[in-house]
Amino acid sequence: MTGTPTTGRTYLLLGPDARPYRSPAPGMLGGHRRTRLYGRLDCPSALRALARGHYAKHRVFFADEATAIAAGYRPCAVCLPARYTRWKATRGNDVTP
Repeated sequence: MTGTPTTGRTYLLLGPDARPYRSPAPGMLGGHRRTRLYGRLDCPSALRALARGHYAKHRVFFADEATAIAAGYRPCAVCLPARYTRWKATRGNDVTP
């Protein structure tokens, strides 16, 4: 047998089409379905919201950043400030009159 042993556990992630799917690997990034943002799993802002009892029912997970972006989510300003700044600077440039 090669590779990682199978535990039978699966994780619910969002794909690039923003639809949920089961994965044998946990998500690398977390997000918030209502605000359409994504960030690190150790994001201080998300952890504070979770500790207050908010956020959990709207929490989603992504395998990677490319998937989060393809699903229409934006970077978190707290835990991904450089990515957020780039996103904010370019967000109006793709709109055609």
